[in-house]
Order: sequence, then structure tokens, then C-alpha cells
Amino acid sequence: MSAHILIAEDESKLAALLADYLHAAGMTTAIVGDGADVMTAVQDARPDLLLLDLMLPHKDGMTLCREIRERSTLPIIMITARVEEIDRLLGLELGADDYICKPFSPREVVARVKAILRRTGSAGEASVADVLIELDEHAMRASVAGQRLDLTRVEFKLLQVLKRHPGRVYRREELLDLIYDDFRDVSDRTIDSHIKNLRRKLDEALPDRPLIHSVYGVGYRYEVP
Repeated sequence: MSAHILIAEDESKLAALLADYLHAAGMTTAIVGDGADVMTAVQDARPDLLLLDLMLPHKDGMTLCREIRERSTLPIIMITARVEEIDRLLGLELGADDYICKPFSPREVVARVKAILRRTGSAGEASVADVLIELDEHAMRASVAGQRLDLTRVEFKLLQVLKRHPGRVYRREELLDLIYDDFRDVSDRTIDSHIKNLRRKLDEALPDRPLIHSVYGVGYRYEVP
């Protein structure tokens, strides 16, 4: 099954050009040109990846990226003509998987899309775990197949961070920095204890489907078997 790419771009010629190149690479596409329509398109089209322009009318790409990331791990590549470093960093901090600056080669975009689909395992099939596991950031609530997981705040944040980039290996110190925002002095071995508890709860909900894997001497990664 081919990957389906949603192109959120208000320059119609550029959007059509990207669609042509993605079609040539064996993917299907949908195009939306107004920021106000992107969330509906994401829900209806259920894309494997979103190409998201920063400067869309009515709702900008930064806002959309934040809103999507609160409820989904959908891979996002930001497209921008604004090359200031702060814009690039902010886009990634909001949860974008990559960014590309205009002007660009459509072939480069296709290569970036393929790379992220390989990395996230999203090439044409939504993973079972991503379908089953839902995270509500505002309520700090996680559920599996509609059943609530009884997670602590730290366990929820760990799952949220790891699930956002499947396959990426996080060092213990990285996880500490990401889940504790008050700069407390905590041993990196504390992460091991939280991971152990999180794994146990996930295993109870999804038996025989280990999602969090240890990388010896480095840290942990989230990966669907």
C-alpha cells in the first residue's frame, strides 16, 4: 500500500509540482491551501505524512503543528520561506520532524519524505500502537483501545516523548531534560525505574507487543514490532 501525503500549501503551482513528484515516487497525495481546513483534512484523509507550509492563510503552520502534535504523532515536514534560525528551531521544538526552506528542489522534498517514512514506519500503514494508543496532553491522559492507562505524570511524559519519534534512541540524560522542566537534580537511573513501570503498564494493556526497547549502554527507543 502506497504512502498518502497531505500537502498544506497555498501556492497552488508549488503544491501541484510537489504532488507530481510524489506521485512519480509511488505515493498518493491530497492538497489543502487554507490553514483553517488543515485539521479537517488530517482527520478525513488520515495521511501518513504532512507537508506543512509555515505561512498559510487564516491559520499558520506553527499553530497547526502545535495542535496536531497535541493529539497525534503524524510525521510533519515544515516548509518555510523564513530562514531565521529561531523559526527553524521553534518549528522543531513544536514537534515537527523536519523542515525545508524555499526555494528547494522537489526531489529533495521527496527524499526527505521517504527518509521520515522509513524512520517512523509510516510508509503506507498506520502502526497498530499508534491507532490504539491515544494521548491527551491537556488532561495528561493516555488510553489504549479506549481503556485508560493509569500513568503518573512522568510516565505520561516519557511515553509522549518516545512515541513522538519512533525508532529514535534517547539517552537517559536527554529524557531527564525533556520530562523534568524544573532542573531538579535527578539521577539518570531514575529514568530506568520510570521506564520499567511504564513498560509493565503497556505490557498489561498490549500483551506480546513490546513498544519500549532498551539500547544497551545508550538509552531507550519506542518502536512497534
